[in-house]
Amino acid sequence: MDPANHLRERFGKALRQATLRLSLLYWSCMFVADSVLGYFIRIDPVESAPLKFVLFGASALMTYAMSRVLFRLRHLSFTHKALLCFGMTAVAAPVFTAIDFLNYMLCEYPEPVSFDPLYAGYMLLEGASMLFGWSCLFMALLYNFEVRDRERRLAMVREEALMAQMRALRYQVNPHFLFNTLNSIAGLIEEGAATRAERMVLSLSTFLRTTLALDPMHDVALAEELRLQQDYLAIERERYADRMDFTVDVPFDLRQALVPSLLIQPLIENAIKHGVGQTLEHTRIHIVARRRQENLWLAVENDVHPGTACRQTTTGFGIGLRNVAERIRMRFGKEGAFRIDTADSTRFRVEIELPWRVA
Repeated sequence: MDPANHLRERFGKALRQATLRLSLLYWSCMFVADSVLGYFIRIDPVESAPLKFVLFGASALMTYAMSRVLFRLRHLSFTHKALLCFGMTAVAAPVFTAIDFLNYMLCEYPEPVSFDPLYAGYMLLEGASMLFGWSCLFMALLYNFEVRDRERRLAMVREEALMAQMRALRYQVNPHFLFNTLNSIAGLIEEGAATRAERMVLSLSTFLRTTLALDPMHDVALAEELRLQQDYLAIERERYADRMDFTVDVPFDLRQALVPSLLIQPLIENAIKHGVGQTLEHTRIHIVARRRQENLWLAVENDVHPGTACRQTTTGFGIGLRNVAERIRMRFGKEGAFRIDTADSTRFRVEIELPWRVA
């Protein structure tokens, strides 16, 4: 079913149910109020109850018909709907009065009943007040449902836009990574390391098959995210095995924490590109995770060797890091954080804070 049609059906069904409940409550209150007022003018509420039940039951049917008309013409302006309420009340109020007079005739039968214009005028005013009051209540109910329906539609549009933007940001990472990896494979081929290049191609195939199957809107356990990064590092080790070291410091009880899929990969890619790739020195990449109250704190660090610090701090804010920061901002708002720490001249650290959630 089309989502728009589904929403319209849900709207109509919910409104009908609310109208039925409101009608039952409204006319029950009118029944009680009329019985109490009748008691003060010496009308027995028990004897008059069947007649009132018929009168207010018929009135409930009339207001149901009025509600259907208002619902079908809900696209009219407020002024036109107000005039429509006055018009329907003007038609229904005499019917209300006629039903009351017929009730009175049945109650007095077989005695003849004379028409009392003054009493009929009172009943006409009473009926008009009740029926117009119902029209106003239904207009308020209809307006409330329209506002809530509009809010739901806007929320759906915002959610769809957010999902589209999140996917766009997520898929920007893959071409960036693919470009770097293909450059690495080309470098191995130029060096004559065909066997290592072949292993790297197979590792790349495995990694892409796994990552492209992930939904960017679904979270994964931190343990699974770390396993994916080990597959990624298997690719990079083929090129930098002699000068790259990789350590993970993540306590076991944190490994079930939920994180957006492939959130760490651009950080590791950045560390390899600007930390390992800019020097012939041995470079250590370190992943750390800690729980800080109700947040999960993650950091990816890499060594900064003399002569490379300036370059990394000026070029390390590329598309990968920007996308991570944007994903966190869009997904978690103020509950998430993305920071780059360059205070230590020998280390380059990217820090992430996410709300603590467990799989």
